[in-house]
Amino acid sequence: MDLAKISHHGAVNGVTGSCHELYVDKNNSILIDCGLFQGAETSPQGSHYEQMAIDFSLKSVRALLVTHVHIDHVGRIPYLLAAGFDGPIYCSKATAILLPDVLEDAVKIGFTKNRHLISKFISHIKAMLMPLEYGEKKAVLLNKTQQKLSVKLKPAGHILGSAYVECDIRGEQAGQAQKIIFSGDLGAPYAPLLPAPKSPYGCDQLIIESTYGDKNHADRKHRYQQLKQIIERATQNRGVVLIPAFSIGRTQELLYELENILYRYKKSGQYNKTWEDVEIIVDSPLASEFTKKYQQLSDYWDAEAQKKLHQGRHPLDFSQLLTINDHKTHLETVNYLKKTARPAIVIAASGMCTSGRIVNYLQALLGDKRTDILFTGYQAQGTPGRDIQKHGQGGYVLWDNKKYKIAAGVYTLSGYSAHADQNNLLNFVKRMRNKPKQIRLVHGDVEAKQALQQKFNTAYPEIDTIIPDE
Repeated sequence: MDLAKISHHGAVNGVTGSCHELYVDKNNSILIDCGLFQGAETSPQGSHYEQMAIDFSLKSVRALLVTHVHIDHVGRIPYLLAAGFDGPIYCSKATAILLPDVLEDAVKIGFTKNRHLISKFISHIKAMLMPLEYGEKKAVLLNKTQQKLSVKLKPAGHILGSAYVECDIRGEQAGQAQKIIFSGDLGAPYAPLLPAPKSPYGCDQLIIESTYGDKNHADRKHRYQQLKQIIERATQNRGVVLIPAFSIGRTQELLYELENILYRYKKSGQYNKTWEDVEIIVDSPLASEFTKKYQQLSDYWDAEAQKKLHQGRHPLDFSQLLTINDHKTHLETVNYLKKTARPAIVIAASGMCTSGRIVNYLQALLGDKRTDILFTGYQAQGTPGRDIQKHGQGGYVLWDNKKYKIAAGVYTLSGYSAHADQNNLLNFVKRMRNKPKQIRLVHGDVEAKQALQQKFNTAYPEIDTIIPDE
């Protein structure tokens, strides 16, 4: 049986816009994710609609599977529905709880602020959702074929509810079967809050992300020490640490680590008035909402986090944590921190500094040498975050064609990335009992994909490891 046909409608020439189509036959297919393009991966010449438009046929598409709720994996779903998709949307139970809020926010930004229309859209989305337990096998209804398709979700350890997808295709005759796995975004082992992903038994085809295909992260102890040192610097020079972070996943992991740093200081006896002055500010209504849902879904946390809960600790809701929701208070906080010498750690979206409240903080505080900018996640090419990261102190960044000089310190802690690194990606395959016949590398810059391809070719020359271009 020939390997199944797969088309890539995003995350093939970069890291954003994840959308992959698996064909059972010429009349039946499913989509895995339908995400937004970001940074340089959007067309500067095209209109907003052209960048988001569904430019492929939906005639054969029977279902959509969502691996997780990050916008580069779900942001084009409203456009998918506008193009005529009306099939089921399969996802994990936690993702089903989080997804309506993510899409509501996306619709407000990209479509309309009309509450009635938004409410109608979200109700429609909720009716389409088909939540699955991890490990639950689900048959997908196909049209006019003897082929059969079933799907199964396994924990990916990336953010709450994240999953990789196992697809089983069975033909008309015995022996005509194959398994295709889409990794979605895989989490790094020993990340806060969530259990690490476990490799599947095996597959025929593996479509795997390669965001950090050319890099390895620092271990958790090392990155914890780095984070602690940056906070200590803020307490000494009474500056502000700005952390651009996605509302879902990274924000909650950082709060977990920050609570742990404060807790250990108190236990060590070194906790003093300077440390009491440090405010941890989460300035994002969406992040605040998702933090509450992370707490409500604590059954999905890993054993370490569960232990802290049983000890009476509150890793996502502690005394020095301040949450800002309304825009007026946000602007007042930006001005207050610009005028005063108050040590603070601000976590705000967007994670790549393209828009959102973090931009106001950066524009106000980039020129202050007491400020530190801390990147804990991937910065796509063409984003202000990548420019700040690349040029650093002494450089500048542009917003709306206006230059902002960078006097602040700029740090990158890739160890806090929610993505697996090169070794983790290699181990995902190494631990499979039955190795795939083909590996397709997606969701990565060219250099990352090429480096990972070389590693796979060296370790497994018998596997056809390819970098698809469509």
